[in-house]
Amino acid sequence: MLLSVALPAAAASAADNKTDWPARQITWVVGFVPGGTADVLTRIAAQDLARRTGLNVIVENRPGASGAIALQMVARSKAADGYLLTVPGPLIYPTPQPEIGRELAPVMLMAQGPMVIVGPTRDAKDSLQDVLADAKRRPEAWSYGSSGNGTSQNLAGELLNQYAGTRIVHVPYKGGGQAVADVAGGQIPLAILGSAPVMPQIKAGALKAYAVTTPYRLDSLPGVPTVEESGFKGYSATQWFSVAASNAISGEQLEPINAALRAAVATPEFKAAVDNAGMLAGGGSREDLLKFIQADNAKWKELIDSGAVKLAN
Repeated sequence: MLLSVALPAAAASAADNKTDWPARQITWVVGFVPGGTADVLTRIAAQDLARRTGLNVIVENRPGASGAIALQMVARSKAADGYLLTVPGPLIYPTPQPEIGRELAPVMLMAQGPMVIVGPTRDAKDSLQDVLADAKRRPEAWSYGSSGNGTSQNLAGELLNQYAGTRIVHVPYKGGGQAVADVAGGQIPLAILGSAPVMPQIKAGALKAYAVTTPYRLDSLPGVPTVEESGFKGYSATQWFSVAASNAISGEQLEPINAALRAAVATPEFKAAVDNAGMLAGGGSREDLLKFIQADNAKWKELIDSGAVKLAN
């Protein structure tokens, strides 16, 4: 799906900072279907980026393989292709894929925050403890949806299995939007997703929120406990969204994009979106992003290497 957020000529001429980008336009790639947190935040930031740079900015969804198709496409691209990429994290694959700091160049941290464990309101259990107790008694009856293998939601679910001693089966989707529809419709009993795609269904009464994965509660869901408060001391899982580019684009050319995006995530429109999702707006330098990702990946890779969490191919 493509969405052009190019400015009219008059508006483009009034852009805050003309940018010497190595292409005539920016194509910002999201590796998941529309409707998920990554897609929502990208489209808001892309619109502001177009205004600030005077460039055409097109958002393109390239779902598949838990975002790996988009990773590979951008990593192989040339500077003249002008690609940016939203990278959700933590994002760990059973087989090596392009990474920021290796095949991909860091641009900026866009946002970070919690995931929400939800189920259909119809026949809902009273609490997460009740869900997990039933999952122990009837393991064949329980599964959870996420936006794909190796994604933050998948990791959060397998970490919960480890803490609870359960074997809830993972059901990967091509994006959060599809998983929301199936869990709200009762096709799957649970989903672990970013708060942005599930919040409307929670407020509408179609989904019950059992817990959030961070050590802190969401202001927008004050009555929903954390997993840790639900009896699993030490449990903590955070998802984040960053911006990357091909290594073919020089750091000198990426610095103005970093500056424009730092301004974009400080706008009221972006802050409203991250507040609604219960997330924190990002920012910082390209080097800050690289350090953040390296530290976060090390935490999850250590857990996976220990054998406590196993990812499906």
